Parts: sequence; structure tokens; C-alpha cells
Amino acid sequence: MTAYLPYALDWANLLLRWAHVVSAIAWIGASFYFVFLDNSLISPSDPELVKKGVDGELWAVHGGGFYNPQKYLVAPKQMPENLHWFYWEAYSTWLTGFALFTVLYLFNAGTFLVDKSIHDWSASAAIGAALGFLVSGWAVYDVICRSFGQRKNGDLIVGAGLFVFVVFATWLACQLFAGRAAFLLVGAMLATAMSANVWVWIIPGQRKVVAQLKAAQPVNPLYGWRARQRSVHNTYFTLPVLMAMLSNHYGWLYSAKGNWLVLVLLMLAGALIRHSFVARHKAGVKGRRAPWEYAGYGTVLLVGLAIWLAPPPPSAAALAAAEKPPGFAEVNSVITQRCVMCHNAQLQNKGIALHTPELLRQNAQAVYQQVVILRLMPFNNASRITEDERAVIKRWFEAGALLN
Repeated sequence: MTAYLPYALDWANLLLRWAHVVSAIAWIGASFYFVFLDNSLISPSDPELVKKGVDGELWAVHGGGFYNPQKYLVAPKQMPENLHWFYWEAYSTWLTGFALFTVLYLFNAGTFLVDKSIHDWSASAAIGAALGFLVSGWAVYDVICRSFGQRKNGDLIVGAGLFVFVVFATWLACQLFAGRAAFLLVGAMLATAMSANVWVWIIPGQRKVVAQLKAAQPVNPLYGWRARQRSVHNTYFTLPVLMAMLSNHYGWLYSAKGNWLVLVLLMLAGALIRHSFVARHKAGVKGRRAPWEYAGYGTVLLVGLAIWLAPPPPSAAALAAAEKPPGFAEVNSVITQRCVMCHNAQLQNKGIALHTPELLRQNAQAVYQQVVILRLMPFNNASRITEDERAVIKRWFEAGALLN
């Protein structure tokens, strides 16, 4: 039974990742739509709508039909019997994401969370720290919001506080965890805050408002203010979270020198680009031009990162070596020393074995992609492959992956 555990975990990984992506699409789609809707509403011109308490409306066409969503200043005079609540998307996204994190990272903490060249500690300690990272990230974020949100210039103060906190958390994660895990954990920390916003504040606050309205009691405006504040935060977190989650699949990003700064700049670019779209909706209603310059700033950051991380030009010695493909014996020596420990007759991670010349030739494409292009393998560079050794594999494959 134990022999089938890696195979079962691969299936769990696939299905959980699928469910996670589907849930995230639903959540992000709903979030983006309602932010667009809220910022695109215009005051109704029909006196009957004003009399009903409608504060804003929008006409739209989609899929061959016309839609007229309306927003009430507080609530309709009579609460509808069937009221749709948007929360399963947020809860499902976090639950499937945490399950995927458990299957992939926590079950393999010694490999996925720990890089002893960064921080030498036990797998159990890394697991505890990773879970603490998620919990403490939400706690600090929530304290910042509740402590400064309602003060004068509260949004600006909260925004500055959150920026400083995220920068510190990113730096700390990269000092403790393997690079790939650090990038993922920062994204997961922000995603946890997003889900907790829905679970702790937004939905409970809306339920209290509905209960007060049904009981003909005065509505506490704090619930609506807080729900809007956290919803706005969630929309600005979205692109940084997606960037953190995607960037951990690219070894040249999380293995870069100063990787914490790489991730900060990637997330900042995402936030700036998202702001352009949020501000664009408001500008459209007011007849102003769309402030695309924020997306431009984000693009400049990405271009600057690309230039910063670009590999240096090859030296004269490297160019000379590239003219002559390495012999198979040289390539096999690198593979035996750096890769075969996890890809052999007894242990075949991801179903790949490299312990014979024929198997190496059969899997040459995968080796080239994972070792040279994506730089994902060896995982966390556990076997300490060098740049020169990666170059040997590169020249061998590009020369035809010959066995002589």
C-alpha cells in the first residue's frame, strides 16, 4: 500500500489544484464584477427608482440579454425572500488551497519547506512556522485595519502600514523557507487574509444588517463601512496573490539573489495594474480619461525586473566550450551526481528514472526543461548543481542529446 502513496498524492495534487483553480476563478470573477459594478453605477433618473431607495443603477448587455442591476442605499424597503449570498467561492478557494498546500508542502516539508543552506531547522519546526505565518499574517493585517482604518486619512495610513508589513513578511519568509515555499507562503498569507475578511467581517456584518432590517431596527453603518473596506482590500490583493502563486513555478525568480525584493516588486506591479482598472471604472462614470499610467508604472517595474534578472553574457571561455558539445560521459557524470539520487530504479520521483543511458536519452527533453529552462530541478537545488553543470546539460541537449 505504501508503494502507491506517491501516486495517490499525485492524484490528490491534480484534483485539488483543479478544484482550487475553479473556485478561485469563481471568486475573483465575482469580486472583479462587483468592484466594476460598484464603481460604474450612476444615479437613477426614474423617480420611481429613487422612491424605492435605489442609489445607483447600470444598464448592461451580455450574452444576448439586457441587464439592469440596481444598488439600494441601505436596503430595499422589504427584504426579498430569496437573497443570494456570495461566500462559497471564497471559502472553497481557501479550503482547496490549504488542502493542496498540505498535500504538496506539509507532507513533504523536509523537501519543500526546508532548504538548509537558507535556514537549518527540522521539518516539524518549518511546518509550525508555516502555519504560524498564515495565522499571524491575518492577525497583524486585521489589527492594522481596526486600529487605523477609521482615523483621519485612515485608508492612506492602512495602505502604508500594509505595504511595510508585506515587505517585512516577504523578507522574513525568504530568510526562513526554501525559495519556492517562501513565495507561495507570502501569497497564501495574503489569500488567507482575503478569505478571513469574508468569513470574519463581510458575511457576518451583512447578516447582522439583514437581521436589523427584518427586525425594523436602526442599521449600524459600521458593518457596511467595514465590509466595503475589506472588499476593496481584497480586490487589490488579488493580482499580487496570483503573481506570488505563479512566480513560485519559476526557479530563476525564487532562486535569484535578493529574491524577497523580486517578489515585492512583482506584487507591487500587480497592485498598480489592478489600481488602473479600479480607477478606470470610476473615471468612466465621471467622464474622465482612464488612468492607465498606473498600469504603465507596473509594466515598467516588470521590465526593470526582467533587465535586472537577465543572465550575464557568456564569457569567452563559455563561448569556446559551447562550440564543442560535451561527451556523454561528462553529461552522465553530472546526472549521476546531481539527479540520480531521486530518479533511479528504486526511487522515481514524478515517474522519471535516469540511471541508465537509455533512460536519460528518453527523458532528455524533460531534463532540459526542468534543469536548464525552468531551473526547477534539482528541487531547491538540494544536490547543489552548479551553473557550469547546467550549461553542460544545455549544450548536450541542444547538440542532439547523443549517447556517444
